[in-house]
Amino acid sequence: MQRNAIILALLASTAVILPAQAEMNFNRIATFAVAENLPADADKATETSSEIIARSADGKTLIYSDSPLGGVGFVDISDAAAPKAGGAVMLDGEPTSVGVVGQKAIAAVNTSKSFTEPSGNLVVIDMAAKTAEASCALGGQPDSVAISANGRFLAVAIENERDEDLNDGVIPQMPAGDLKVFTLTDGMPDCDSMKTVSLAGLAGIAPSDPEPEFVDFNDAGEIVVTLQENNHIAVVSAESGAVVNHFAAGSIDLEQIDTLDNGAIDFDQAAANVKREPDAVKWLDNDRFVTANEGDYEGGSRSFTVFKKTGEVLFDSGNDLEFRAAAAGHYPDKRSDAKGTEPEGLEVATFGEQRYIFVALERASLIAVYRDTGGAPEFVQVLPSGTGPEGLVAIPERNLLVTANEADLIEDGGARSHVMVYELSEGKAAYPTIESAMDENGAPFGWGALSGLVADPEKPGTLYAVSDSFYGNQPAIFTIDATQTPARITKKTVVTRNGAAAQKLDLEGIANDGKGGFWLASEGRTDRLTPHALFRIDAKGEIKQEIALPAELLAVEQRFGMEGVTVVGEGDDQMLVMAIQREWKDDPKGQVKLVSYKPASKEWAAVRYPLDAAEKGWVGLSEITAHDGKLYIVERDNQIGSSAKIKKLYSVSLDGFAPAALDADLPLVEKTLERDLLPEMKAATNGYVVDKIEGFAIDADGTAYFVTDNDGVDDSSGETIFVNMGKLSATH
Repeated sequence: MQRNAIILALLASTAVILPAQAEMNFNRIATFAVAENLPADADKATETSSEIIARSADGKTLIYSDSPLGGVGFVDISDAAAPKAGGAVMLDGEPTSVGVVGQKAIAAVNTSKSFTEPSGNLVVIDMAAKTAEASCALGGQPDSVAISANGRFLAVAIENERDEDLNDGVIPQMPAGDLKVFTLTDGMPDCDSMKTVSLAGLAGIAPSDPEPEFVDFNDAGEIVVTLQENNHIAVVSAESGAVVNHFAAGSIDLEQIDTLDNGAIDFDQAAANVKREPDAVKWLDNDRFVTANEGDYEGGSRSFTVFKKTGEVLFDSGNDLEFRAAAAGHYPDKRSDAKGTEPEGLEVATFGEQRYIFVALERASLIAVYRDTGGAPEFVQVLPSGTGPEGLVAIPERNLLVTANEADLIEDGGARSHVMVYELSEGKAAYPTIESAMDENGAPFGWGALSGLVADPEKPGTLYAVSDSFYGNQPAIFTIDATQTPARITKKTVVTRNGAAAQKLDLEGIANDGKGGFWLASEGRTDRLTPHALFRIDAKGEIKQEIALPAELLAVEQRFGMEGVTVVGEGDDQMLVMAIQREWKDDPKGQVKLVSYKPASKEWAAVRYPLDAAEKGWVGLSEITAHDGKLYIVERDNQIGSSAKIKKLYSVSLDGFAPAALDADLPLVEKTLERDLLPEMKAATNGYVVDKIEGFAIDADGTAYFVTDNDGVDDSSGETIFVNMGKLSATH
């Protein structure tokens, strides 16, 4: 603060007018599904993964390790905005890491027969010919590889990982791992030059079993290596193989964190003396390095730390990564009891005159970006990054950052593993599209899985959203200020019953009740004893009325029930209209119900609505909104990425809208296409298309909005796409 005051005083005294510095941010410009690198004759459902990623010398080719496939893949980024498949080289074993020197890629390959018989090779790959040329036996199971900036040395962390099912994973477990150091000639490792650096006897936890995890070089020819389970760090001379220094990574006390996997996000817990247990490590300069403290044994401080190579802690981020993820809706509640966001991967790179630290949050599926100031790092932004980011590589001369996202969810019908490309350029950050303000305790409102949206009837730009059953112990209504960019969650109102958070709700729709409160639609699920029901709540969130579906509907109910609710009319003529997501037992194939209920007369009725035909998977409804004589209905398939075809906004005229009694022949309404939402989803953040548009609203000024459900970051990228669509009349 004192330095800033001096600068301001200097500027005032000299009356110098400086030009405004352009705002610079990283934004995603492309995604590449690594399944595109599968051989032509391979089953397209074959599991693939991009884990550790490296770049060619010219920055136009990426190479990544693909453990499930048993090879390394290549991506052509000559045009960074349009990555192309570069094929794959199959290897005899499981590649764990890869680096590049000159025209050669060098992969560490695990060939172990068992935990007690670890083995591995160092395989050299000609990047032009895409052929494996030579290998060196490593005498153990490799994890991380690193190559010195001058191309003289290569280091390999030989982990000889522990069997987590043996004695509950307690270490020591033999044989012990170590560090291998090779000299390189024209990109080729000299196998005979291999130095074995023993790391045994250094750590206090299990000195006989060091468990080395990650390595990196500084420009002085020193290697830093993390001993993750041992919560220890060593610095080694590449030239001599001597251990220059070593020290415990230490522990921290954490305040305002969420430690409970309980369907609620509350930053009101604490944890004392948590071991850092660092995974990735990167040098900031010749004297400082940064660690990502994932934890894998007894700790995991959920933070990143800047150390001096002498062992002094210069900075620890504490709960900052947790807060940054939660503010963006990416906090993984199901990992609260373990390692939170799980900071695992790191990259450090200088763009222009600014050095950046990039921290990959595996469970939050985010990259947190910080400026290295020489003191406390300065937060810049978060980047959305597929599912399970692990590897990162910067290409500063092209202003590019690339991430490798490990998880392939093909078995569950989810997203494939992706490589994602970001560019540093002038302009604002495109992500997040919606974020949380801070509460009275200085913590973000925990949010996610937004599943219904409604506009305030009087205040333009004020919206209300609900979260679904993922946060079953904390159902809530979120107040959103959509006049800001990104849109901002300014309030969280927990839905209560008799003063306590209401249970057995799966909130999928919200509508104004005309009395300052709301109507909420809860999607039932019999196998979880969650009822199909409507709820009227007051402005404080307390349930005042509960309305079950009538027997006629319950007799034909299915799991996929009410996905939205809206209000038509006033007073005794007020009618609630609910969209049923998919066909129930009595519905013709390709038709679903719009169900109505009149609170004054307690009459139920319905019409049928025709669905588009699915090319793949299923199609259903996910939102309904009454506005200006129409019912606006979101219709979508359950597909993602290139398979997504139907994300559409239709309308049904209220002129002549006449639901029939449930025991009568239900009339079939006509629908009109208002907007194909796919282009807006693709353009929002240049990612792959996510599945669920679940909220749509039109505010008091006629501005339309939609929002996606991020599934609580559970087997999901966690991305929430919030879009201001403008006035529908202006574009239709």
